[in-house]
Amino acid sequence: MTILKRNLAAKIEQLLSFFPVVLILGVRQCGKTTLVREIRREWQYFDLERARDFDFITADPEFFFREYPAGVIIDEAQEFPGLFKELRGVIDRDRQRKNRFILTGSSSPDLARLASDTLAGRIGIVELGTFKMNETLGEPLSPFYRIFETELGPESLAFLKSLAPPSAREPDPLDLMLHGGYPEPVLSGDDGFHEQWMENYFQTYVNRDIRKLFPRLDAVRYRRFVATLAELSGTIVNKAQLGRSLDINEVTVRDYLEIADKTFIWRVIPSYERSRVKSITKMPKGIMRDTGLLHYLAGIDTREKMIRSPRVGQNFESFVIEEIIKGVQATGATRWEYFYFRTKHGAEVDLVLEGRFGLLPIEIKFATHTSPRQVAALRRFIAEHDAPFGLVVNNSDEIRPLDGQIVQIPVAFI
Repeated sequence: MTILKRNLAAKIEQLLSFFPVVLILGVRQCGKTTLVREIRREWQYFDLERARDFDFITADPEFFFREYPAGVIIDEAQEFPGLFKELRGVIDRDRQRKNRFILTGSSSPDLARLASDTLAGRIGIVELGTFKMNETLGEPLSPFYRIFETELGPESLAFLKSLAPPSAREPDPLDLMLHGGYPEPVLSGDDGFHEQWMENYFQTYVNRDIRKLFPRLDAVRYRRFVATLAELSGTIVNKAQLGRSLDINEVTVRDYLEIADKTFIWRVIPSYERSRVKSITKMPKGIMRDTGLLHYLAGIDTREKMIRSPRVGQNFESFVIEEIIKGVQATGATRWEYFYFRTKHGAEVDLVLEGRFGLLPIEIKFATHTSPRQVAALRRFIAEHDAPFGLVVNNSDEIRPLDGQIVQIPVAFI
C-alpha cells in the first residue's frame, strides 16, 4: 500500500520529545500502525492481538521491560489494561528520559481514561482519524489552519482573505466526501473493493470488537442502531424517538450512543452552553466520523446518489465538521473544544470552536452561493458573543467576504 504522510506525524514527534510515552487512539484501520512504524522504523514492534506477542509481554512484564526499556511500539494496548501500571514503574525509574514508548489503541471506551489516570504527567495522547482530504491527495495541511496558532483577530481575517486558491484537484472534495477516508479502500481506487471492504469492516466492528467489549450486548440491535445513526448524522438525536423506532428503551439508546462515540464511529458534539443567549437547545447533536462508512450504511455508492440524497446537506455538514476537527487536532492548538449552537427558536450555528485562540463560529452550506439572509444566525452569534469574525464553508470556488465580519471559505481550502 502507498504510504502517505499524515498530518499528525509532526505533532507525535513533538510529544515524544516531551513525554516518555505517547498513546495514539483511533478507530480500527485508520492507519495507526502504519504511521507509528513509519515514524520509528528502527524500534521494536509488538502487537497485543498477536498471541505470541501478548504471551511474551503479559507472562512476565518485568522481564519484558528489562529487556526492552525503550524504543518500543506496542499495538492494540487495550488488550492488556495492566500495561499502564507496569509502564509507570518502568518510567519512574528513569523519569527524565523521553521518547521511549509508543502505544496504539482502538475500540476501547476506557483506554484514554485509564492511560491518563495511571500515567498522568508521563504520557501524551493524540487521536488519529481516517484520512483527511489533504492526506488522501498527498498534500500538506492547508494553510487555513495557521489561524489557530495565534489569537483570532483582524490579522487572521486578513490572512484568510489572502489565501491563494488550491490547485485543481482530482478527485474533488465531493468525491472525497463520498468515499471517506479509510486508507485501504481509498488508496485501492477500486469502487468494488471499497464496497466489499466496508461490508467486512462493519461486520468485524460489530461481531468482533463490540462483542469482545460488551459480551452481553445485543449485537443485532446494536448493528441496526449504528445503521440508523447514518440517517441522523448532523442532527440532534431524539433518544426517545430513536428508542421507539428500534424497540429499545432510552437508557439503552444512551448507552449505545456512548459506545459508538468512544469506539470512534460517532462523534458527539455538545451544545454551546456558555452562550449569553438563554433560550438555547442543550441536547447534543452528533455526526458519523467517516462519510465513507456513513454512505455505505445509507446505501449511497455513487456521486449522483449522494448529491440527490435528501440528506446531502446534513451529510456535507458532517464531512466538513470532521475535516475541521482533524485539521485543528494537527496544529499546536491546546485547550480547545468544539460545539454547536442552536436556540429554541431555530437559529443555529453548525460548529463553534473555542480555545486559547478565541471563539470562531462556522456555518456550513452545501450550496455554491450563500446569501446574506442565510447567515443571519451567524451574524447574531458574532454580535452577541463578541466573536472577531465568522466563517461560511460551502462549495464555492473563491474566498469572498460576505460582510465585514463573515468570510466565505470553499470546502477545498480546508
